[in-house]
Amino acid sequence: MEKHEVVPDIIDVVPEHVAEIAWSDDVMTNMGNELTPTQVKLPPTNISWPSEPNALYTLVLIDPDAPSRKDRSVGEVLHWLVINIPGCQVNQGQVHAEHIGSGPREGSGLHRYIFLVYRQPGHMTPPSGEDAYRPRNSERRIRWNARRFASEHDLGKPVAANFYVAQYDDYVPTFYKELHANDPQ
Repeated sequence: MEKHEVVPDIIDVVPEHVAEIAWSDDVMTNMGNELTPTQVKLPPTNISWPSEPNALYTLVLIDPDAPSRKDRSVGEVLHWLVINIPGCQVNQGQVHAEHIGSGPREGSGLHRYIFLVYRQPGHMTPPSGEDAYRPRNSERRIRWNARRFASEHDLGKPVAANFYVAQYDDYVPTFYKELHANDPQ
């Protein structure tokens, strides 16, 4: 996480645990390995981290490298947000921002896609206003900030994390067509 500057760009310290994130036996995150947008276009199917009984967690997926690692002027892009997850049963949490896959623009190089897991102090009321629910489109996903979100919801530091890197592949034009098809008119 330090080699790829996740620390200090996104979080202040390396979390105690590694979140296990996989799409299949052959496609999984491994602290900075490269995956393709084609491989990660759907939500991961296997997600786990050391969890406490009766605890609730928040899972965040962001790309801090938009439009590129050298020019991060768009800030963090929110790719997925699930709150009130009992243990590590993500499918039982409340989806607050639907999953969107990786879509680095052609020529933008490698982007980091970072999964952060926070232990909630209790049940979280779904955010409203500027942070209200985000469907699977591009609206209100740019200039998101994991540190700010964690601070506003008293989440503290992440208890687990993992990440992969990805760059443009032939799936990306399809990704943008699908993503913008759901944008409000």
